[in-house]
Amino acid sequence: MDAAREIEPTSMKNRTTTERKSDRELVVTRTFNGPARLVFEAWTTPELFKRWWVPKSFGLCLLSCEMDVRVGGTYRLVFSHPASPDPMAFFGRYKEVMPHSRLVWTNDEGGEDGAVTTVTFEERGAETLLVMHDLYPSKEALDGAIASGSTGGCSESFEQLDEVLVTLGANAGRS
Repeated sequence: MDAAREIEPTSMKNRTTTERKSDRELVVTRTFNGPARLVFEAWTTPELFKRWWVPKSFGLCLLSCEMDVRVGGTYRLVFSHPASPDPMAFFGRYKEVMPHSRLVWTNDEGGEDGAVTTVTFEERGAETLLVMHDLYPSKEALDGAIASGSTGGCSESFEQLDEVLVTLGANAGRS
């Protein structure tokens, strides 16, 4: 298996892993080719975030993306889908913002069933190890999120983020 992985082109073939760590915790891990500052920028700049967050295969359209990335700041994402007559809003508040290393936010649209998401960015040479940790208020809340399919798009989203990072890296080289 490792030999096959070594044969793959390394530019866009990083693996996303998703693991249920406990009744309430879901952890997604991925290594990105690029420095933590660029990966963090792609998570905190609305124009960049809109380019990669929504898995294309889901058929969603990100209508608006508002992000005030600071402790106490808020975010609001509004999506549309052909099967839904009304737009869907996802929103919350940033609890921690440590540039290039850590983001923590609430997912308030679920009310008391909303998860708290922690994303860490660990630079390892020319790569960044990203760990996204969702902590749900109950086993039932996490079970519901998994059953709805809302937790299943990370691999595709992160592949799209890879493409954005290639563009950012190319533009950074021109500066």
